[in-house]
Amino acid sequence: QVQLVESGGGLVQTGGSLRLSCAASGNIFSINKMGWYRQAPGKQRELVATITEIGQTNYADSVRGRFTISRDNAKSTVYLQMNSLKPEDTAVYFCNYASTITGHNYWGQGTQVTVSS
Repeated sequence: QVQLVESGGGLVQTGGSLRLSCAASGNIFSINKMGWYRQAPGKQRELVATITEIGQTNYADSVRGRFTISRDNAKSTVYLQMNSLKPEDTAVYFCNYASTITGHNYWGQGTQVTVSS
């Protein structure tokens, strides 16, 4: 089992910034992919960004250039720096851990991000 604890969500004005953190604990394998997904009301959960253990990143087109994903392997923590936030970024943001070895997939409880216009 892997536990994910997210923090850093909140309310911000358009153009503002927020930084999300997600700390993983438990049965963590060194080879894995961590990332962030989001779900707005009435919409499906969608990819925001992912990062592998060697730092390979992938971003949704809607956030590329505004958001930056990073990780600290020593702390088993992934971060999402969100700049130039827009009202359409409003959603619950979920942290995800995927083990490349076992194929197991885990989710955090989600953190609310609200961007006011």
